[in-house]
Amino acid sequence: MSIKFCTIASGSSGNCAFISSGSDKILIDAGLSGKALEQLLTSAGVNAAELTAIFITHEHTDHTKGAGILSRRFNIPVYMTAGTAAGADLGKIPAHNHFLVRPNISIALDGMEVTPFNINHDANEPVGYTIKTDKHKIAIATDLGHICENAEKNFANADIIIIEANHDLDMLKNGSYPARLKQRILSNIGHLSNTACGVFLAENYSSKTKHIFLAHLSQENNRPILAYETVKNILLANKINLDTQTNLHLANRLAPSKMVELI
Repeated sequence: MSIKFCTIASGSSGNCAFISSGSDKILIDAGLSGKALEQLLTSAGVNAAELTAIFITHEHTDHTKGAGILSRRFNIPVYMTAGTAAGADLGKIPAHNHFLVRPNISIALDGMEVTPFNINHDANEPVGYTIKTDKHKIAIATDLGHICENAEKNFANADIIIIEANHDLDMLKNGSYPARLKQRILSNIGHLSNTACGVFLAENYSSKTKHIFLAHLSQENNRPILAYETVKNILLANKINLDTQTNLHLANRLAPSKMVELI
């Protein structure tokens, strides 16, 4: 069964990704206002009223802001961990649309299987997700202080990877953020740098991977071209050919990315 994917928005101002397969049309996170998400989905060729589920990675508002609104407006089920549910402010979601997930326990939808997995971030119970069909696998995780063994296992052999390239180390260290915030970002429960992202991708590369999306770029401590070139150069240095093997993409801050489809 074919699968389609695009990012709707990515960054500290809001995160959202769209995936469809069969009759399933799901979002991973919904971190902008309901109105903004509807507009961005429309521009990506997606009707918000046709969404079948929303999966939340963690409770921070740049991942949850519009989830409750979309759920109530279009009667959409929302899935999250118990820790995320305890910390998130989604407003009242009817019980029939409120579902708790547990790491490593899969949720079977009509055309795909969605599995949460633990990640390291300063949130209550944050997760990434793998989305599988009978032929393909997508792995998505942003807000990563570092990539633990469990996350590494879930990224393995994915056809599409969505991974954080949050900051350039020099820009962050020499930037205007207060010391405490810099320490948080650099910690094991903070955010992944361009270099750390590139090294992980190179060390765990699979020829099965056709698309890599660099996501959650910092507006203050990164530049899209810098993130792209840093990761690209690390991959090229490890003899990974980006022209014939894998496509490297940047997830846009407030605009949908290209829609990619795997047949």
